[in-house]
Order: sequence, then C-alpha cells, then structure tokens
Amino acid sequence: MKRRKQFPGATAYFDRHGKRRWRFRKGGFSAELGCEYGSDDFVRRYEEAVNGNKLRGSTGAERTKPYSVKHLVALWYRSPEFLDLASSTQTVYRGIVEKFREEHGEKPVRLMQRRHVQTILAKKAGTPSAGNNLRKRLIQLMDFAISLDWRGDNPARATKPFRVGGEGFHTWSEDELAQFFQTHEPGTLAHTAVTLMLYTGAARVDAVKLGPGDIRNGKIEYRRQKTQRSGGVLVSVPIHPDLAEVLDRLPKDRPFLATLNGKKRSPGNLGNLMQKWTDDAKLPQCSAHGLRKACARRLAEAGATAHEIGAVTGHKTLALVQRYTEAAGREGMADSAIEKLIAHPNGRRTLANPSRRLVKSDTKPQQGKENL
Repeated sequence: MKRRKQFPGATAYFDRHGKRRWRFRKGGFSAELGCEYGSDDFVRRYEEAVNGNKLRGSTGAERTKPYSVKHLVALWYRSPEFLDLASSTQTVYRGIVEKFREEHGEKPVRLMQRRHVQTILAKKAGTPSAGNNLRKRLIQLMDFAISLDWRGDNPARATKPFRVGGEGFHTWSEDELAQFFQTHEPGTLAHTAVTLMLYTGAARVDAVKLGPGDIRNGKIEYRRQKTQRSGGVLVSVPIHPDLAEVLDRLPKDRPFLATLNGKKRSPGNLGNLMQKWTDDAKLPQCSAHGLRKACARRLAEAGATAHEIGAVTGHKTLALVQRYTEAAGREGMADSAIEKLIAHPNGRRTLANPSRRLVKSDTKPQQGKENL
C-alpha cells in the first residue's frame, strides 16, 4: 500500500553549491523550507507555507468572519495557552485543528451545540483514538471561547469519549527485538537508536537530545521535554552494560543520534527513520514509542516496583506506569508472586483445627429444624 507523504507539496532540489534544499510548491505558490527535512524549523516553515498558500490573494482579516470557528482558531494559535506548548505539541495540535477548521471554519462559535459535536465525533467512530484527540482539542477551543466571552458553556465537555480497545502503541516483544538486531547490526544508527531508547526509556523527543554531556557518575541524566511546563521531571538512569558498550564507540563531541554533520537530529526525522528501519526488519507494528513501553515491560518482569519503573521512564503518576506495564509477562509474574507467597510465613498459614470445627458444626442440630 502506498504510504501517504508526511509533508505534501514539499519537494527537494540542489542549490548552486550542490546543497540539497527543500521548498513548498503548490498552484504557483512557493516557499523555502530549509535544508533539514523534518526538523522543527522545517515543520514551522512548512506550516507557514501551507497557511500562506491558503490565504494568498486576500488578507486573513478579510477572509475571516468575526466570531467564527476560523476566527477562534486564529486567536487560539496566538494565545499564551497555545504558545506555551512545546513546538512538537503545537505541530500535533495544529494537524488536528486545521482539519476541523477547514470543514467548519465559517460557522459561528456561539451556535455550536452538543448535538453538533456528537455528529462531528461520530465520523471518527472507526478511529476512536483520533476521535478522542479531536474531542480534547474541541474542549480546549470551547474553553478558550468562554475565556473570550463568546459563549457561556462548553458543549464539547458534555460529550463522552470513545472507548478505546487494545493497549495503544504496540510493546516490542523479546522476539521482535532480536529480529530487529539481526537486521541492524552494532555500529549502525538503527542499532544505536533502539538500544538507547530501550535501556533509557526515553521518548523520541528526548532521545535525540541525549549526548556525552548528559552522562554523570555513570548515569544518563536529563529532564523530559513533555513536563517542561512544570519544571521538567529529572530522569537519572544508570547506564546498562549493553548500552555502555554501544555508547563507548560513539564520538564524544556530538549527540548520540547526531546527523552526519554532527548536528542534533529532529524528533520527526528519527520517527521517519524508525519507520524505515522497522519496515526493513519486517516489524511494521513496532515504533519508537513501543520501545519506551518495552523498557517498562522488562523492568516489571525483572521485579521492579511501580515507583522504580516510574523513576526510569519519568512518569509522574503510577496510573501511567501501570498502562505501560500491562504487556509484562503475566504468567511469569504470577509464578513469581505465588513463589513469594509460599516463601512467606503467611503463605503457609492454615485454619486452626478445621476438622474439629466442622465436626462441631455438623454434630450440633439446629433447633426447630429436622436433622436430615
């Protein structure tokens, strides 16, 4: 099946110095996107180019109806609530909201009712996770509309989320890890990236930033980008011997997953590479996020507590840790649990003289009832 392009309209060319560059071209409109495909700067320029192409020929103010959905979204993009988000999060949110704005942009915000939101979400019944993500963004937009005094209630909050089956991102199994490492040998970027994420539990957005400067006293220490707004959760993970063997072979003057010219790789670029690497290993169900879950699974199977696992993965709540460890080998953990119960004094405790209690109960007839 043909894979959909991540950045439609983006094409590559070589400048007069022979350097590869990217530009957005559509319907006579053209905009430069830079040299590093998928980087944060590339994504920012691409979004500006897409929006610029839509608005060419007239100003945004002329094309936007006051108090419409399109007007609300434009104001939300410039709000402190939105600008305070990480750039990667902004990109994800824009991808969801822009589709909604394209379809409903001219409609007045004040007329939106719960039944309208339910109709919009019903179209996402086949993809419940996407439906829930859209519902969350609509809740944010309507809350923002309330803050502007455009309306007094939030109809999106009155709807219910879809029930999502399954466990989300697939957790890599040991067989899948072995299959990947058979395809991608030590020394390759693929092998290094997967080993790094597997033994640190780092997300893509954090893994691309890690480097020799983050090693302190035999540990990799960093603050999760996802929690930056609250100061960032400090993660301090001892370096596993298998990871140490990989890191010892890397240059000491650049990030572990640096580009060929030694620069920090973008999370989007790593995601694209992971998709290619897993396809090459015939593991299309596996992803970078699944490695984070595999790290938690391994820790759970090794007997680590939820607090210990959370210290490695950087999760702030035990509920999130539990979601990540659902794929742990239940049979093996059950065996371990019963072994611990047998070894514990309470595990061998029996009823005091059960036969005598039973005899006493059976030999004393109850008054008023026939003794059968």
